[in-house]
Amino acid sequence: MISQELHIYNSLTNSKEKFKSIEDNSIGMYVCGPTVYSDVHLGNCRTFISFDVIYRYFTHLGYNVRYVRNITDVGHLEENGEDRISKKAKLEKLEPMEVAQKYTNDFRNTLKTFNALDPSIEPIASGHIHEQIAIIKDLIIKDLAYESNGSVYFDLVQYDKNNNYGVLSGRDLENLKSNSRALDNQEDKKNEFDFALWKKAEEKHLMKWESPWSIGFPGWHLECTAMSTKYLGDHFDIHGGGMDLKFPHHDCEIAQSNGHTGKDPAKYWIHANMLTLNNKKMSKSTGNNILPNELFTGKNDIFSKAFDSNVIRFFFLQAHYRNVLDISDSALIASEKGYQKLLEIIKRVRNIEVSNDNNDELYDKIKKCEHKCFSCLNDDFNTPMLIAELFNSTKFINDTDKKIGNRERDYFLNLIDIFLNKILGLSYSDSNKSNNDSILEVLMEIRTEARLNKNYDLSDKIRDKLANIGVNLNDKD
Repeated sequence: MISQELHIYNSLTNSKEKFKSIEDNSIGMYVCGPTVYSDVHLGNCRTFISFDVIYRYFTHLGYNVRYVRNITDVGHLEENGEDRISKKAKLEKLEPMEVAQKYTNDFRNTLKTFNALDPSIEPIASGHIHEQIAIIKDLIIKDLAYESNGSVYFDLVQYDKNNNYGVLSGRDLENLKSNSRALDNQEDKKNEFDFALWKKAEEKHLMKWESPWSIGFPGWHLECTAMSTKYLGDHFDIHGGGMDLKFPHHDCEIAQSNGHTGKDPAKYWIHANMLTLNNKKMSKSTGNNILPNELFTGKNDIFSKAFDSNVIRFFFLQAHYRNVLDISDSALIASEKGYQKLLEIIKRVRNIEVSNDNNDELYDKIKKCEHKCFSCLNDDFNTPMLIAELFNSTKFINDTDKKIGNRERDYFLNLIDIFLNKILGLSYSDSNKSNNDSILEVLMEIRTEARLNKNYDLSDKIRDKLANIGVNLNDKD
C-alpha cells in the first residue's frame, strides 16, 4: 500500500519535504524517551502520542518500522552537575536503579492507558556503557574530544573547523561564546561550551562505572548516539523528540555522531511542540502542573472533573504536533463533547437499518472522504484536519435522506476503524458513554440499592468517595 506521497516537516531544513525512506519499505525511527526520575509529565505524553500516531501511520502504509525509544536512567545532569536519578534516589532513600525502575514503570503504564503502542526496542542508557566508551575512544583518536582530570569533553572549536555546530537550533559558536555563563566545575574544559562525554565521579556519587579515564559516568547526549547507531545504523530515517531537545541535546547529538561516523545521524528530524496549562508554562515549582493520573481520577484542584484517557488523547490530536497546545478545563470539556458526538453517530450507523439497494451518491462521498483523510496525514501528519474530515463524513451520513445500503455502512465503519482506531489510536465501543460515566452509573445503582436496603454505611461511603473525586450527590429524601 506504500503508494501514498507523504510530506514531512524536516527541522533540519525548516521545510516540508517529500518523504523517501533510505531503504525501500523500511523505516528506522529513533525518539528520545524520558529521564526516569519522576512521574511522566503530561507534556511528554503529548509528544509520545504524536510519535505513536506517526508510527501507526507508517505501519498502516505497509512500512517495516523499527521504532527505537530510549530510557535515560543515567547521565542527565542538573546545572550543578548532580545526576537527576542519583538526586532523587537520595531524597527517596532508594537505590538509583529502584528510582529508575519505579518511574520507568509509571511511564510505560501511563502510555498504555493512552493506548500507545510499544516501540520495537526500548534500550536503557545504563545498559550501553560499553558502546558509549567505544565512541569516546574514537572521538579522542580523531582529536574531537580530550581528557581532563578524568573527565572527557567534546571539543566544539575543533569540530567547528570542518563542520557547523547548531544546525538544528541555529545557534553557532559565536552565539554560545557571547551567551556563556560562568558555571561551577568548568575549569577542566578548553572552552566553556564544550559538553561532557564522560564525567569523573565523586566518591559519594551513586552511579558510576570503570573507564580508561576514571571511575565515572557518561554524559547525557552520548547515550542517544550510542543506542541509535547500534540499533539503526550510522544514518537512519527519522530522529524525533520534543521541541525543547533541539538545543543542546540534538545539536550535540549531531556533532558527536558526525564526528564519530562522518555522517549526519538522521535524514529527517521531527520535533513536537510543548503543552501549556491555562496559557502558562507547566511548572512544578509554580504549581501550574498536573500529572496524567490526576486527570484520569479527577483528584486535582485545576480541573472540574475526571477525564477519560481517550478524551485527552483526542484533545491532543485536535492540534497539530508542531503547534503549542494549551490544555484547560473548558478545552477538555469541549473535546469530550465532540468525541462523544462522534461516537454517538458511529453507534447509530452500526445499528441503522440498511437497505438492499446501494446508495451510489453516498458511496462516492465516503470514497472522497477517505482520499481526503489520507491527504491530511500525508501533509505532515495533520491530525486536526483528519478529525475535521471524520466529522464531515458523519455529517453527510447523518444528513442523507436516502436509505443506507449495507455496502455504504460497511465502507463507512471500515473508514472509521482505520483512521480513528488504528491510526489515531482512539478506542471506542458501542456505548455512547465514556468509561468514567459507565462506572459512575454502576456505583450510583449500587448506592440506590444500598439505601433501599437501609445499608446507610455503604451508601454514605459511596457518596463520600464520589465527593472526593468531585462528584456531589444531592439526596432528595
